[in-house]
Amino acid sequence: MEVQQFKYDNKIVKNFLYATMLWGVVGMLVGLLLAFLFLFPNLTDGISWLSFGRLRPLHTNAVIFAFVGNAIFAGVYYSSQRLLKARMFSDTLSKINFWGWQLIIVGAAITLPLGYTTSKEYAELEWPFDIAIAVIWVVFGWNLIGTILKRRQRHLYVAIWFYLATFVTVAVLHIFNSLELPVSGMKSYSVYAGVQDALVQWWYGHNAVAFFLTTPFLGLMYYFVPKAANRPVYSYRLSIVHFWSLIFIYIWAGPHHLLYTALPGWAQNLGVAFSVMLLMPSWGGMINGLLTLRGAWDKVRTDPVLKFMVVAITGYGMATFEGPMLSLKSMNAMAHFTDWIIAHVHVGALAWNGFLTFGMIYYLVPKLFKTKLHSIALANAHFWIGTLGIIFYALPMYVAGFTQWAMWKQFNPDGTLVYGNFLETVTEIIPMYWMRAIGGTLFLTGMIIMIVNVIITIKNGSKVHDELAEAAALKRVSKRRVAGEGWHTWLERKPIKLTIYATIAILIGGIVQIVPTLLVKSNIPTITSVKPYTPLELEGRDIYIREGCVGCHSQMVRPFRNEVERYGEYSKAGEFVYDHPFLWGSKRTGPDLHRVGGKYSDNWHLNHMYDPQSTSSGSIMPSYKWLIKNELDTSQIEAKMRAMVSLGVPYTEEEISNAQQLMLEQGTQIEQNLYTDPDFAKTYEADKKAGGDAFIEMRNREIVAIIAYLQRLGTDIKVKDQDVSTTQN
Repeated sequence: MEVQQFKYDNKIVKNFLYATMLWGVVGMLVGLLLAFLFLFPNLTDGISWLSFGRLRPLHTNAVIFAFVGNAIFAGVYYSSQRLLKARMFSDTLSKINFWGWQLIIVGAAITLPLGYTTSKEYAELEWPFDIAIAVIWVVFGWNLIGTILKRRQRHLYVAIWFYLATFVTVAVLHIFNSLELPVSGMKSYSVYAGVQDALVQWWYGHNAVAFFLTTPFLGLMYYFVPKAANRPVYSYRLSIVHFWSLIFIYIWAGPHHLLYTALPGWAQNLGVAFSVMLLMPSWGGMINGLLTLRGAWDKVRTDPVLKFMVVAITGYGMATFEGPMLSLKSMNAMAHFTDWIIAHVHVGALAWNGFLTFGMIYYLVPKLFKTKLHSIALANAHFWIGTLGIIFYALPMYVAGFTQWAMWKQFNPDGTLVYGNFLETVTEIIPMYWMRAIGGTLFLTGMIIMIVNVIITIKNGSKVHDELAEAAALKRVSKRRVAGEGWHTWLERKPIKLTIYATIAILIGGIVQIVPTLLVKSNIPTITSVKPYTPLELEGRDIYIREGCVGCHSQMVRPFRNEVERYGEYSKAGEFVYDHPFLWGSKRTGPDLHRVGGKYSDNWHLNHMYDPQSTSSGSIMPSYKWLIKNELDTSQIEAKMRAMVSLGVPYTEEEISNAQQLMLEQGTQIEQNLYTDPDFAKTYEADKKAGGDAFIEMRNREIVAIIAYLQRLGTDIKVKDQDVSTTQN
């Protein structure tokens, strides 16, 4: 038997581990700042790039794609080489993967706070970054598949199956969700509109959780848990069932994010059915992971690596039980738009992704640097502080979610809402927000303890960038199944076929759900009274997107008695046909805005943006003073309208050529409304005493555009009169 010597590339693994820890701290610091902004909304007053709406997508992107993403690459590059008995296919591709990914992250850290965003959940980066992400992801896949093809191990271990499914599915999701029409270097519009955009976005959004935060981590679980426990995986057969059922079912579940919305009912019901079925493969994976530790529980009590991994797998089980439960319509009606969802997401993120990453780091660093972990005591301290952080974070958010649901739906005997003012709910849950901030502080503290421990461990170790290894050369065997060889055993030595079958499995659900919604016009009925936005309203909508308003305000009134009473007529699919992108939102930190048009004066909106507490005492909305100071940039309006025409919005050539004049006329009318409002003088005099000049020539300010947009919302169809007092923020 020919034995070959080769070297594992440890340097690339180390680089990704360093990046994981760096971006983890950055992402969690931003998250902690956001938690404190709920308590001190004016903490970053007047600094546009530190406002909540702009920082929220930075937090989610930094934690998901920078922290978790780098952890995925570190784990995949380490485990793949050892499972395949081969160095990575190309050192150059490895370096391109690493540096390209870091450059994308840096670009996101710069552009998102500056307001360059598509507003799509987990896909906020603008079109140049979408192209860069696709390129770097292909580089990663090329490197992985190239390594598989030159392997010295005949059969592909279960972890590799999950890595391949991750590569293929993330590529498909990213490409189709990111189809957009560029207007300029950092501005684009989604090619999908309204309901179609919502379905594609949550087909992507849910499966970004599935195939970026779950399947690669399941692969890492299948490698690192048996290694750390020195035990074989509990069940090979369960691994097979887990893999194929999970990737087939997961892709169908996206519509459960859109229950009771304007999405067609058949798509909602499909999402519910497959979400419920998803419980079985998810828990199959959890059971396989936990039972792998049978006979090793004494080691679990003493080994911090296994402690982190046990809590991680348990967190995965909790989150994947809760997900199908929340997809039931009765449960979704309670939880959606509340802080319950925030708790659900963070149980998965902090426990499953965070703790598995920490366990992997504690396992890898001593091995990569040929030494022992500096301090088991510090690692145990990290474990308990981090666990307390998760509890202090999640439990108050569950309480906050239940409180919101209970208060929003209560009626008096006379049929009026008990808590008609939305702010009553907000002030009630402020103590829960304090607890969340404390929990986040604890979790971040634990991570800093880990980094200190790791730094000292590295200093005590030795640098081994190329680790010597040897394995027998892989001999060719028949391409056909040999006697006694199971079908899946045969498939495990056929990586191309396995990849093709996995691709087919994930495409079926996407095709069945998305194609009818995009191609069958009767699924999205039109409403003749719904017209395109005026040029000024279109600019205002873009400012609304830039400021991240969708992160706190929904634009989707569901057909519930309490929502119709609070906000107005429930939302119809045909009202969103010109919305590129859709802005239905996922969370109501403030009230729904779909019917806000005409409910308040122009001056109320100006004051609300200038000083939210002046119009809504106790509001936790930050001020947006820069909207009043900034001049409106109208240089791209013609290009924006032409882009919209390409996407099916019926602007005429005359409207486009007269766009500047139309904007001036509408802006002047809003300016006159402001100047003739008796309450405007108070704000003007206060600003003048402070030495400001923000209220001169208002028609040229950004605030006028966003007022135009807000006053348009929900006015295309007739809605019943609403008492203004029930919708105050």
